[in-house]
Amino acid sequence: MASIDSDLVASGLNMIGQALSIFDDDLRLRVGNMQYQRMFGLPPELTRPGASFEDTIRFLVLRGEYGPQDDPDDAVAFRVAQARTFQPHYFERRRADGRWIAVEGAPLSQGGWVTVYTDITHIKEQERLLRARSDALSDQVLLNAERLAAANRELAATNAALSEAQRVLTRTEARTRQVTQMVPAHIAHMDANFRYTFSNRRLAAIFPGAAQDIVGLTLEQALGRETCATLLPYMARALEGDAQVFEITHPGSGRRIRIALTPDHDGHGVYILSTDVSAEVQAREALAHAGKRTLAAQMTAGMAHDFGNLLTIILGLQGRLAARDLPPDAQDDVQGTLAAARRGAALLDRLARISGPRDPVQEPADPAALLTEVAQLARPALSEGAELRLVLDLPPGKQMLDAGALQDAVLNLILNADAAMPGGGRITLDAHRTGDWLAIEVADQGTGFAPEALSRATEPFFTTKKGQGSGLGLSMVYDMAKLSGGTLRIGNDPSGGARVVLRLPWRPVAPRMILLVEDDDQIRAQVRDQLTSLGHSVIEAASLSEARALSDLPGLDAVLTDIQLGDGLGLDLAGAHPMVAMTSLPPGHPLRDGADCAVLTKPFTTARLAATLLHAIPDAP
Repeated sequence: MASIDSDLVASGLNMIGQALSIFDDDLRLRVGNMQYQRMFGLPPELTRPGASFEDTIRFLVLRGEYGPQDDPDDAVAFRVAQARTFQPHYFERRRADGRWIAVEGAPLSQGGWVTVYTDITHIKEQERLLRARSDALSDQVLLNAERLAAANRELAATNAALSEAQRVLTRTEARTRQVTQMVPAHIAHMDANFRYTFSNRRLAAIFPGAAQDIVGLTLEQALGRETCATLLPYMARALEGDAQVFEITHPGSGRRIRIALTPDHDGHGVYILSTDVSAEVQAREALAHAGKRTLAAQMTAGMAHDFGNLLTIILGLQGRLAARDLPPDAQDDVQGTLAAARRGAALLDRLARISGPRDPVQEPADPAALLTEVAQLARPALSEGAELRLVLDLPPGKQMLDAGALQDAVLNLILNADAAMPGGGRITLDAHRTGDWLAIEVADQGTGFAPEALSRATEPFFTTKKGQGSGLGLSMVYDMAKLSGGTLRIGNDPSGGARVVLRLPWRPVAPRMILLVEDDDQIRAQVRDQLTSLGHSVIEAASLSEARALSDLPGLDAVLTDIQLGDGLGLDLAGAHPMVAMTSLPPGHPLRDGADCAVLTKPFTTARLAATLLHAIPDAP
């Protein structure tokens, strides 16, 4: 096809009445038509692609194309150096054989230049005859006519160069716009009136909910009043000539966004670059917390073992004393000692959890039921005068949650709120869906967070309870949020009191129709019960052949199969439906490693099964 296209182009160029040549930026011939060869009488080797411009000029100089030359090498070098400037040009010259040609050259955007040679001998002849035969016309009129004709030809060449430049600029602008639209950032320009004059149409990708076409809109119209109020002071300083780089938290999505403002001194405006750095900030914070946890582990690991042994001895001795018939005051002392020792043991356990690695255990759970249970557990532990108000605005259904860790986290937030209200007050536990997030808010009517607490609340061992707290509660809540892919926002409510917002990804467990393929009856029954407990419909097959007969049933969402079946390999069912394999084969076994799908190791928990199916089915919410 490429050869056919090349032949068509060559045929088209040969039909042009003018000679044409195109040299690249290495001064090598790329295209030359038949008229180019005929006009200059070039040998075949100088008209083939790749022919050297210097060799062509040398051939023409030695043949006398440019008249007598004192030094042919200097003449060749001069014309080669002139060609390397790639400047547009137009001139007329008389050849050695007496014929006149017009030479018009223009640079190409990708490098090199194109030159068109036009034989204007007949035009020059007409001008000569006009001069010889028009005695009635003054020499000045004739001269002006000649100058006008030359100017017209030069103007035509200039117009052609301008048209080519305009085409290159238009194409460059289109490419630049396409490239900016591919950048994972918002690039814009704003004038002195805070009105957008350019945008790469990526604002909504950085600021969820924002408009896509914002050229002509003001900052407030594009981003809303709250975000506009945050940005205006920075914009004003940038308009005064001071470049700005800062980060903000988008109120609607909780994203962390870095914004760079560069003054446009010529256009009296500001260039804006906005990028989503949420992942970077989370990684930075996680790294800082990981360092603190490592330090905590190093500080406590050495003494935890010995301290644990001492607590074991104390608990044992005090337990034996508690079993004896002691006076009431002595019995109270024993019970107090036991309570203190148990609290020390609990603290050791919490130290181990904060300093050691932990993987989230995602499992299907009803968030409304889970939070209702937490509220029931927390109410008896609240101080006198404190009340807990539960507000649930959640659709029915289960979510993939680390249920145990979430209950601990919410209970911790409620007890912290209670501790912040020594005189009593209301604690509000509010859960609702916001976009792709499950938002859980705990607000109190206390004094709110102090500035130091706002900046250090999630640090391990930081506490404001003056010896009564371990300083691990909010740090553990923060770790749970990050491990689950969520966020934790700590602040003060404008109306008074503290407000902590825990956001977790909205991952509903949607009912699916699953084809279960397992040749062991007991294992198949067990896995079927796991699937149905998750709300899925199950179609069972005890062999590969039976599964193949059922695999085209309408409404089937996924296949869960054992790798090794009595009549073949379950992996052979791969095709139209998402697949999850299960096996007892160890990692590294060829059959297991050859599976082009997720693999569950038997036995597996219901939580692991649910998480694997959730990721395996592409159109799952």
